[in-house]
Amino acid sequence: MEFTWATGRRKCGAARVRIRAGSGRVTVNKRDFEAYFPTEALRGYILQPLQVTGAEGKYDIVCTVKGGGDVGQAGAVRHGLARALVKTDPSLRDVLKESGMLTRDSRVKERKKPGQPGARKRFQFSKR
Repeated sequence: MEFTWATGRRKCGAARVRIRAGSGRVTVNKRDFEAYFPTEALRGYILQPLQVTGAEGKYDIVCTVKGGGDVGQAGAVRHGLARALVKTDPSLRDVLKESGMLTRDSRVKERKKPGQPGARKRFQFSKR
């Protein structure tokens, strides 16, 4: 069977996720899933779309992730996985949409403004 692929994004991270029917193996950037995402919290977060749809162990997943940090990359993989599942089986769309996994989290870091120490922080005011 051919791969079904989708793109997921979060913060500065972008993930290309490919899924196909299989035994449930997950590979990220040609490395084992557990080695790439060492914390249980991130792994659970990524696999949420499979748990919600009851598809655990049904698909082999191959991901390529670039940019961002651990959390941004995990969010990107989760978003891409949800989109790929919908491409594979359109009947899963309602369940994933209801749980908020198809919505791209648009929150990104605000840019630093000129003449200031940070995005919102201002230098201390001095009257004299």
